[in-house]
Amino acid sequence: QLQLVESGGGLVHPGGSLRLSCEASGFTLDYYAIYWFRQAPGKEREEVSCISSSGQNTNYLGAVVGRFTVSRDNDKNTAYLQMNFLRLEDSAVYYCAAASFCGSMSYPSWGQGTQVPVSS
Repeated sequence: QLQLVESGGGLVHPGGSLRLSCEASGFTLDYYAIYWFRQAPGKEREEVSCISSSGQNTNYLGAVVGRFTVSRDNDKNTAYLQMNFLRLEDSAVYYCAAASFCGSMSYPSWGQGTQVPVSS
């Protein structure tokens, strides 16, 4: 069974940093692109970032460019989202999802989400 588990969320002040992790179990992450999504209360889910299976290609939501960095360590079967200079509007539940490639609209596996409240 393909499983993804996010961790690393928590309360942070504006300007602070967090690193989210997305660990895979039951399958090898090597062959999958990893998406990060977020959903704030009352808002639609939005794609934050994607990293290709090799890690060589990444893309980002415009609002997080220069502040968030996606990475992966296939040896650890884990992907990461480093979030710096967090803003109030970054508050959301963050999810990771596996896909065949960045640009795919099919996600065979999702994590359960981790909350990131940004508050002063």
